[in-house]
Amino acid sequence: MSNIITWFEIPATDVARAAKFYEAVLQRKVIQQDMGGVLHAFFDHTNGEVGGAIVKEEGMLPSKEGVLVYFDCNNDLETFLARVEPAGGQIEKHKTLIAPEVGWLATFKDTEGNRMAFYSNV
Repeated sequence: MSNIITWFEIPATDVARAAKFYEAVLQRKVIQQDMGGVLHAFFDHTNGEVGGAIVKEEGMLPSKEGVLVYFDCNNDLETFLARVEPAGGQIEKHKTLIAPEVGWLATFKDTEGNRMAFYSNV
């Protein structure tokens, strides 16, 4: 097992809006698809990468409380963070040092109200 996380789902009230936001911010294709009556927007990923989707499903509510997903910025945190507000999100915490031996983080709210984070080594 190379990753402790294998899959994640981000709740949304408007999957199309959230998909557009994440495509703009992450610069990664998001593919919308109905799966058994549940609308998903899948993040493009390859074998060996952690996968995930944006999901609109009863009982899944967007929230700024609870689990916090960190997106890897490939050591380019400021570039990713600069895309948040033009795409309709809100920056909560700008680039902040976690600890010199750990790296940096920044948090933001997506268009659905979910609190998310970026991570970078530098």
